Order: sequence, then structure tokens, then C-alpha cells
Amino acid sequence: MKRMFALLAFGLVASSPGLAAAQDADAGAKVFNQCKACHTIEAGGPNRVGPNLHGVVGRKAGAVETYKYSDAMKNAGAWDEATLDAYLADPKSAVPGNKMAFAGVKNEQARKDLIAYLKKNS
Repeated sequence: MKRMFALLAFGLVASSPGLAAAQDADAGAKVFNQCKACHTIEAGGPNRVGPNLHGVVGRKAGAVETYKYSDAMKNAGAWDEATLDAYLADPKSAVPGNKMAFAGVKNEQARKDLIAYLKKNS
């Protein structure tokens, strides 16, 4: 009976949409491979088509002095987990007028993992 209850409880927790899987920075490093064509992540790394993303979590959007941002990005606010999640899901909707030519990361868990990786490098 205890085993059946444990399996039932696990099933309820696993299927609950409010209890998403934890962030995984190692998995996020793999997701970041999509970003490498345009961005670097290492401290002091160069800008490419897009700015270096080291330290992006918690900093103001448009803050890398050596990168030329769109006006939209300069006025976008700060990057916390919620704003990064919205931006990474749909960059053009989250910051209309930004110049990033990327459709976004549609998979929610992949975004969470990517944000964990960005946090690890912030």
C-alpha cells in the first residue's frame, strides 16, 4: 500500500505543471552551442555579431560598452531570470526593435538550463 501511494504521489508531482524540472547548467552549456555563432561567454571575451554574454544575468540590457546595441535594447531594462526567459523564448516580441536575428528557444526546459548556464557565467 505504501509503495502504491508513493508511486501515485510521484506521478502527481511529475505531472504537475507548476513543478518544473530544476535548472541544469551543464545541459545549458549544450543549449548555448546555438548561441556561439554570435556570442562568447568567457570573461573578457570578444563581441561577435552579438555582445559577450559573460555576466549578463543581473546586468542592464545594452551595457557592454564595446558593443553597438539597437535603441530598443538600450532601453530594455535589466536581465533577470524572468526577462531572460521571455527574451529567449521570443526575442522579437520581448524587445521589439532589437536586432538579434534568432527565433528563440521554444523548449521551456532548454531555456531554464540555458539561463542556469548564463547565471553560472555571471
